[in-house]
Amino acid sequence: MHADESSNIKTQSEQTREQNQTLAKRVVELEKRLRKLETQPAKPSVVSARPAPPANPEVSAAGNYDKAPSIVADAGSLTWHGITLYGAIDMGLAYQTHGTPLSNSAGFGLGYLISKNSNKPYFGAAPNALSASNLGLKGNEELLPGLSTVFNLQTSFLPTSGRLADGLGSIVQNNGVPLTSQTTFADSSKDGQALNSVAYGGLSSPVYGTLTYGRQNSLTLDGVIAYDPMSGSGAFSLVGFQVASAGGGNTENARIDNSLKYTVNLGPFRVGAAAQLSPNGDGSRNIVQGQVGVDYLGVSFDAIYGHVDDAISSAPLAVGFVPTGAQLAQAGSGLVAGTGADNNSLMLLARYGVGPVKFYAGYENIQYGNPRVPLPVGETIMGGYTLGTVTNTAFSNKKVTQVFWAGAKYTVSSDVDLMAAYYHEQQNSFGAISCSNSSLATCSGQLDAVSIVVDYRFAKRFDAYAGAMYSHVANGLASGFLNRSTIDPTVGMRFQF
Repeated sequence: MHADESSNIKTQSEQTREQNQTLAKRVVELEKRLRKLETQPAKPSVVSARPAPPANPEVSAAGNYDKAPSIVADAGSLTWHGITLYGAIDMGLAYQTHGTPLSNSAGFGLGYLISKNSNKPYFGAAPNALSASNLGLKGNEELLPGLSTVFNLQTSFLPTSGRLADGLGSIVQNNGVPLTSQTTFADSSKDGQALNSVAYGGLSSPVYGTLTYGRQNSLTLDGVIAYDPMSGSGAFSLVGFQVASAGGGNTENARIDNSLKYTVNLGPFRVGAAAQLSPNGDGSRNIVQGQVGVDYLGVSFDAIYGHVDDAISSAPLAVGFVPTGAQLAQAGSGLVAGTGADNNSLMLLARYGVGPVKFYAGYENIQYGNPRVPLPVGETIMGGYTLGTVTNTAFSNKKVTQVFWAGAKYTVSSDVDLMAAYYHEQQNSFGAISCSNSSLATCSGQLDAVSIVVDYRFAKRFDAYAGAMYSHVANGLASGFLNRSTIDPTVGMRFQF
């Protein structure tokens, strides 16, 4: 019995040893396969609602109305397990016949469009001319078949200073400074926040659409970028630099906090909606937008309606303004002057491609009225800034601004694009006195701009560009301006990853 048991134990031991050797070989093979997979390029991964146009990598939604919502990472992207690190750096040189000194915080760095303080000739650094320099992280993770969770976090910065884009910060720097001594400043929705472009998450389905919540592009900003031949460029586009069109009348609403956004494609049709709930809980700062669009016989059409309560336009505090001790104590990031309005806007967009040429056109009608709920002095606005003074009665008569643009993009070759555009803006006479000259800012007035750009993609992630924009202002829109026109020939280079 003992001999038989010993023999059985020996046999079992040998079988166990053979099984262990076989398992060890399988483990080695699996490890080799895993190492091979990890060294292969990442497969394309859907990571956001809709793709951003190449010329402007900061758009986070509805940028391409030709396809279902998706952003596809290329084989060389920095993607790991569906999470992608991306960004862009845009830097160049510019000359301006009438300009202002470079800002270390304003989103575009330079005042590329004619502005009230455009003064002396400028030659020097030109950041963010073709698109915003930015850094972001976006992701997609499948929860169920056909349903994924998506997110996008992005911030914009100035390569000249390394600072985050901070439009209201550039305004504070010019508080009390005479017009002739001011540096570049610009009202903006990017005001020094850690994630000043977008910060949102949500759910996405190719069938049921995409629902996201957080800080997001307005539908009108997505529309401008998708239908502007310059893709919202700072140096070559009126609607890209000014951004009031993208915000439904006020730049600060181009990106909206605490917002819900839904987009869905239904065959050739698409529908979108966005809403910001008032941070005060009283409805005084609500924003609502709706969009419908269609693709038909190579033509894309979109219409976007929006309403904003207590829209804010910010500017430097006047020369001689002296804040009280209480204001200084509650200034937050800084004090600015604000003008309040309740806005209604309607944007109509069209695009048509034939061969290597794409044609673009856009129109927006914006109506400004005095706010239903007046803004108080001391109100905290974007970026933690505070209203030092407030005007709530600027629009006793409705102000109507109309913006029109048209242009084309010609793909000369697989790596060269030629773009040209014309922009026109006009306002009615909305003051107590009807006028059509430059005596008052309430007189009817016009702003025109024309631009041309060539963009050469000379390497996988690098492109070089050269272009210029001429802008001219007249009548009420020229009231108080130091000069009425400028041209900004600019050359630059951009790296994208």
